[in-house]
Formats: sequence, structure tokens, C-alpha cells
Amino acid sequence: GGLRVDPEPLEGAPPHVHLNRHAVEGALEVLRLHARELEGVYHVECIKADGTVRGVDDFRNAVTTAGLNYTLNAALSNQTVVTVWYLALVDNAGFTAFAAADTMSSHAGWVELQAYSGATRPAWGNGTASSGSVTNASTVDFAMNATNTVKGIYATSVSTKGGTTGTLFSTAAFSGGNQSVGNG
Repeated sequence: GGLRVDPEPLEGAPPHVHLNRHAVEGALEVLRLHARELEGVYHVECIKADGTVRGVDDFRNAVTTAGLNYTLNAALSNQTVVTVWYLALVDNAGFTAFAAADTMSSHAGWVELQAYSGATRPAWGNGTASSGSVTNASTVDFAMNATNTVKGIYATSVSTKGGTTGTLFSTAAFSGGNQSVGNG
């Protein structure tokens, strides 16, 4: 069996911020506050090896502080833009919580589930943003190679399976409960 992840559009900050000579500091505060609203919706299907859909879940992710900083720096401070993002699975074993302060090098409440085929994390093929949202052109598939329980997913800037570098953009737990997956 496997998991298919189909992220829905990301909801971004407002399309404009009005500035006047008395409100420059206030406008910067508006950017900070609205950035906290940056989130996405994932659509996940748990599929058996025979192609039968076992379950479907739609759930919101939470953008980490590192993800918010990346977004603001890439848009406003000329930081190098990540051109490919990757999705990864969160193991239910030992899970305690996600935190806004989680990074790829420090996330004490969870670990990556690596029991799927492929030498690297699968790429999320993002499209072009339009009307304040962006989505992917095709599904991201995980072919499981062991029996496990998946807690959720996350997005990162580095493809290395089990790697601890790069930007942890967002994390999310399934809203419909953990997903039990099997080999195949």
C-alpha cells in the first residue's frame, strides 16, 4: 500500500499592504501578523497494494517559524529561493507534538518515517502561484516497504531521507487519525 499526498492551495498573506508616512511600522506589523496565517491543506489517500482506497483525509498544515522566516526572507530580503520542496512522513512511534519552533535539525516531538521505497524524499511539484494560492501538478506518492503507523507529513527543502539540514516549511498531523500502512 501507499500514501498519496495532494496538497491543496496555500493561503497566503493579503495581496497588498497600504503604506503611508505615519504607518510604516504598522504596515510591517501587518506583514508579520498575516504571515502567521500562511497555511495549506493536504489531501491524502491511503491506498492498498491492489489500488483500493482505504481512506481519505483532508487536513491543514502549520507553517513553522523557519518556514515563515524563509517566506519573508525570500520575498522581501533577496534570499535564495528554494526551487524544489520535498514531502516526508512523520512516524507515530514516539510522537508527542509538533511545535512552531521545530526545525530540520531540532524537532524533539517527532521523527521521520523512512520505511518507503526510494532513496530520497519525493518532490512536491509546485505550480505557479495565482490568486493567493499554489498547488501541485501531480500527486506525491510513497510506496511503503514495511508495516507502520503514519502520524502525518511535513514539507522540507532537502531531499535526503532522514536528513537534518534545510528548511522545515510545515508540519501536519492527519485529522482523521493515524494511518496504518503495510508493505507494498
